[in-house]
Amino acid sequence: MSASHGGVLKHHFEDIEQQRSSERIGMWMFLASEVLFFGCVFFAYTYYRYLFPHEFAIASSKLNVAIAFINTLVLLTSSLTITLAIRACQLGQRKALIATLGATVLLGFVFTGFKAYEYAEDWHEQLVPGTRFNEEQFRDVKSPIDPTKEIHVDRIKLFFSFYYAMTGIHMLHLLIGVGVVFYLFARAVYGNLTPERYVAVETTSLYWHLVDVIWLFVMPLLYMAGPHTSLHF
Repeated sequence: MSASHGGVLKHHFEDIEQQRSSERIGMWMFLASEVLFFGCVFFAYTYYRYLFPHEFAIASSKLNVAIAFINTLVLLTSSLTITLAIRACQLGQRKALIATLGATVLLGFVFTGFKAYEYAEDWHEQLVPGTRFNEEQFRDVKSPIDPTKEIHVDRIKLFFSFYYAMTGIHMLHLLIGVGVVFYLFARAVYGNLTPERYVAVETTSLYWHLVDVIWLFVMPLLYMAGPHTSLHF
């Protein structure tokens, strides 16, 4: 039976469809656990943003919304390329498969590059909680919500703690995704990713889409919590 599917069918499955269904269910179960994890992080952030809206608005206004917007477009484009890769694999279009997987990896590195630049910018502007944090730049800052409110710098530090935690965890997941997609890209180059194995691309795309969706929550939560008077790089 496995021979009819080019050695793809594992011995503990009755047929190829059962195997593919199991692979999909396994990925969906993993993604559900990831949603629970990120959901807790988002809930904690939202709770403290509700408690300290003035400080969170001030801190958010320091973030580079231009880079965040560009990175959003980059990830949305990468979702398209990896979706096209599924169809290319199903049809046995090897060149298209290599191109779409390669484009996805490249876009992942573009996102990483922009985020690394933004982190370097944050470091230079002394927006890193700890000894690198410059409290003086927030001493006379007024709340954009209510200028009469007293501002507590420790609450601004709390925002940046959430910022680095949320974007850092997202970046880690993105790099894992880039590694997996690059593995599929290598298999496609060597001709090992045949139409019978398209589910490998499909399940990887599910993970990649999750990473993109998480960013679509992270971006507005962090970057749109406060006003931005200018776009800069």
